[in-house]
Amino acid sequence: MTAVILATACAVVYGTADFFGGLASKRTQVLSVVVLSQIAGLALILGLLPLLPGVFSDRALLWGLAAGLSGAAGLALFYRALATGVMSVVAPTTAVTSAALPVVFGLATGERPGVWALVGVALALGSVLLVSQDASPGGRASIGALLTALAAGAGFGGFFILLAMAPGDAGLWPLVGARLSSVSMVVLVALAARRSLRPGAGSLHIILAAGVLDMVANVLYLLAQRQGLLSLVAVLVSLYPASTLLLARQVLGERLGGVQVVGVACALGAVALIAVA
Repeated sequence: MTAVILATACAVVYGTADFFGGLASKRTQVLSVVVLSQIAGLALILGLLPLLPGVFSDRALLWGLAAGLSGAAGLALFYRALATGVMSVVAPTTAVTSAALPVVFGLATGERPGVWALVGVALALGSVLLVSQDASPGGRASIGALLTALAAGAGFGGFFILLAMAPGDAGLWPLVGARLSSVSMVVLVALAARRSLRPGAGSLHIILAAGVLDMVANVLYLLAQRQGLLSLVAVLVSLYPASTLLLARQVLGERLGGVQVVGVACALGAVALIAVA
C-alpha cells in the first residue's frame, strides 16, 4: 500500500511538472527549458541529501548517471513533442511507452504480480490510451509529434529501469548522479548547437516550477520502487497524463471528451486493483 500511495502521488506530481514544462516550451526554446529545469532539480536534490541519507557507492552513482542520460534524452524529446503537438495526446502516448518497458523488464527479470494486479496493469495501460483520444478540432497530434512522443517514452522507461538497478540503501545518491549527467548532457548539446539558454520573457518561474516538481516526483518514484515491484510502480506512475490533461483543460481550454472521462475512471479503477492485489 505504501508503494501504491507513493507511486500515485508521483504520477500527480509528474503530470503537473510536465504541464509546466510543456507550457514553458511554448514560450521559449526547448533546450533552455530542459537545462534550467534540470539545474533547479539538481539544487533541490542536493538540499534534500541530508534529510534522506544513504550509502554512497560507485555503483549507485553509475546507475544514476546512466539513468540521467536516458531521462534527459526523454525529457528533451518530450518537451519538443509538447511544443509541437497537442498536450492531451502527446502526454499519454509517452506514458504508455514509458510504462510498457519497465513492465516487460520486470516480468523478464522474475517479477510475478498477482492476477488482479495484472488486470490493473492492463486497465491502466488501456486508460492511458483512452485519455489520449481527442476528437476536438485540431486535437490530433502530427505523425512527427507522435513519433517524438514514443521516443521520449523510451527514454523515460530507460530512466525508470536504470534507476531501479541502483542499490536499495543508496538513498538519494542515484538521483544526484542522474541529475549531474543530465545537466552535463543538455549543456553540451546546447553549446554544440550554439543555442542561447536565456529564457523567454515571463517563462523563468514556470521553468523553475517544472524542474522542482520533476525532482520531487523522481524522489517519490525512487521511494515507491524500493517498496514495491517495478512492473507495478512504473504503471501507476504512467497515469500522470490525467493531471496533465486536467490542467490543460483548466488553463489552456483543451477539451475533455467523453472517452477521456472514461479513461480517467479506468485509471482510478486500475489504481484500486493494484492497491488491493
